[in-house]
Amino acid sequence: MAPPNGYSINSTPLDESEDGEPLIENDRVPSACCSARLNLAFLMFLGFSVVYGLRVNLSVAMVAMVNITDPTPAPNSSVFHACPLPAGMENSSDTFPQQDGIPQYPWDSETQGWLLGAFFFGYLCTQIPGGYLSGHYGGSIFMGLGVLGTAALTLLTPLAAQMGIYWLFALRALEGFGEGVTFPAMMAMWARWAPPMERSRLMTLSGSGANFGAFVSLPLTGYICQTLGWPAVFYLCGGAGCLWAVFWFIFVSDDPRTHRRISEEEKDYIISSIGSQGTGHGWSVPLLPMLLSVPLWAIIVTQMCANWSYYTLLTSLPTYMNNILHFDLKSNGFLSALPYLGAWLASTLSGVVADSLIEKKVFSVTNVRKIFTITGLLPGAAFLLAVAYSGCSHILTVTFLTLSTTIGGTSACGVFINQIDIAPRYAGFLLGITNTFGTIPGVLAPIATGYFTEDHTLAGWRKVFWVAAGVNVAGAIIYTLFGSGKTQPWAVAEEEVAEAEKNRSTSIIT
Repeated sequence: MAPPNGYSINSTPLDESEDGEPLIENDRVPSACCSARLNLAFLMFLGFSVVYGLRVNLSVAMVAMVNITDPTPAPNSSVFHACPLPAGMENSSDTFPQQDGIPQYPWDSETQGWLLGAFFFGYLCTQIPGGYLSGHYGGSIFMGLGVLGTAALTLLTPLAAQMGIYWLFALRALEGFGEGVTFPAMMAMWARWAPPMERSRLMTLSGSGANFGAFVSLPLTGYICQTLGWPAVFYLCGGAGCLWAVFWFIFVSDDPRTHRRISEEEKDYIISSIGSQGTGHGWSVPLLPMLLSVPLWAIIVTQMCANWSYYTLLTSLPTYMNNILHFDLKSNGFLSALPYLGAWLASTLSGVVADSLIEKKVFSVTNVRKIFTITGLLPGAAFLLAVAYSGCSHILTVTFLTLSTTIGGTSACGVFINQIDIAPRYAGFLLGITNTFGTIPGVLAPIATGYFTEDHTLAGWRKVFWVAAGVNVAGAIIYTLFGSGKTQPWAVAEEEVAEAEKNRSTSIIT
C-alpha cells in the first residue's frame, strides 16, 4: 500500500532498506515558505536567542560587577599580567568603573567560577521531568513557562547580588531550574511537527537561536554595562523574555491537528509523514531498554564531551579576553561573541546540507549524523590547541577561537538531534536524559577553569584549552564507533509493528 496522498511516513523496523535505514518517500511536499512549521521554527529560534541571552549575560556582566582581579594581594607585591597591557593602560586599574550608586563586589576567580556554574545546578534538575511531561502533554506550555519563569527571575539579579553571593547563587540555580525544560520541550514538539525529510533543517534552525543569542547578547551586554551600568543588563534581558512569551502563547500549538492557522495541505502532509510516531508516548516508557541502548549511551557521552568545550568558552571566554588579552569591555563582548556568529551560520547551513544528503540517499541517516559530528568535534579540538599556543597574539587567538566554534556548529545536525532518529516518540524524554548528562560540563567546566587559572597565567589557560580539546576528541571517537541513526526496536509500539505487517501484506496482495 502506498503512503496516503503520496506523502512519506516514518517506518518501523519492519519497513527498512537494505542498510537498515527507514525508507522515506518524498513526492508532493507543501512549500515551507510562510508555513506553520517554519513559523514555529522561527519562534523557537527567537526563544532560544532569549534563553541564551539570559544564560550568558552574567559572563560579561561579571567583568563589570567585580571591582578587582585579586581582592587580597600579597604585601609589597605588584600585579602580574600574563600579557603586556596595551599602550596607555600600564598605569590603569583592573577595576572596571561603574556609574555612581552602582555596586561592585570583591569576588575572586573561584567565587566567580561557582557563580557562573550555579545556573547549571538547577538546569540539571528539570531536564528529564521536562522531557517526560512534554512527551506526554506536549511541549508548548513547558517551553513557554520555562522561558517566562527564567526571564522573571532574571529581573531580580541586581537585588540578589546586593544581598550576597549565596542569594545570587540560589537565584541563578532557580533560573537554570526554569530553563531546563526548554530543549526537551523543543524536541517533543518537533517529534509531532517535523517531517523526517525536514528534521535537520527545522531543528538546527530553531536550535541555532542559542548561538545567535550568544552572539547578540555578549557584545550588547558589554555595551549596556558601559553606558547604563550592569543592572540594566538583567532588566532588559528579563523584559525581552517576558515579551517573547506573550507571542509564544498566542501563536503556537502543540500539534498540527490543533493549530488554528495551518493549511489543510500542510497538516495532512505533516501527519502523514510522521505517522503514529508523532503522538504522545503516554505515561509508560521503556526505561530498561533505554538503559541498555548502546546508541543512546553514545549520544549521552558524546554530548557531554562536546559540551565541555562549548560551556568552557561560553562561561569563561569574556574572563580570558579581559584578564589575559586586556580587551576593553565593548571589544571583549564583541570578540567573545564572534565565534557564535560562525556557529550559528554553520549549524543552520549544515542542517540544509544534511537533509539534502539524506533525501538524495547519498548517505544513510547514521552516516550523515556521524560525518557532521566528527566534522564538528575533531577540527574544533585542533583549533582549541592552536589557541593554547597563540600566546598574547590577539589576532591569532580570536581567529582560532572563531574557527573552533564555527566548525563545532556543524555537529548540531549530528549527535545533537540524534534522539529523534533512534526514538521519535520518546525524543523529548531522551533529550531530557542526554541534556542532563550534557549539562554536567556546564557545572564542572567553569569550576575547573577557575581552579586552573587562579594565578591568571597563560600556562593555566593552556591547561583549560588542552582539556577541552582532549575531551572533544574522545567524544568523536566514541560516537564514530557506537552512534546510530536507526529507529530502535524498543521505540516502536506493538500496534505500529502490527500495522506495518498489515500494510506489507496488503501491498503484496495488491
